[in-house]
Amino acid sequence: MHMINKRLLVGNADDARNPPPQVGAVLMVAEEQHVTVPDRVLYAKIPLKEFGEPGAAALTQAVDWIEVNLPKQRLMVCCRVGMGRSVSVVIAYLCCVEGMTYPDAVKLVLTRRPGGMPLPRLEEVIDVVKCRRRERLGPPAPTIV
Repeated sequence: MHMINKRLLVGNADDARNPPPQVGAVLMVAEEQHVTVPDRVLYAKIPLKEFGEPGAAALTQAVDWIEVNLPKQRLMVCCRVGMGRSVSVVIAYLCCVEGMTYPDAVKLVLTRRPGGMPLPRLEEVIDVVKCRRRERLGPPAPTIV
């Protein structure tokens, strides 16, 4: 398990089955994994194929789930080994919700999760997700100074 920031972690399937006490939510993004988490942990599964290009619909759903649940507790995104799909979903969240650029998000995540490998065409799919979110959520509110 690897901390990306104070509230967001990346882990593998074993981490999902037995999250540390400070983790209150687990998002499993491995299509082939079926895990049971402790009762105290909020759990969702949004399946992505290993080594495949992420689908925009699934990536949007994952980013939205993290956005809703991260403010309430520390959250861990998991896949089979915690290096591809989970890393990719966290990069997408950082780009789509936190407003990081793709290169900055990749640098942060791969610094905190050495060996991580974003899924193919991730940057292009993140651009699609950003467009879908803008269409759905509308433009950001102006900042009053």
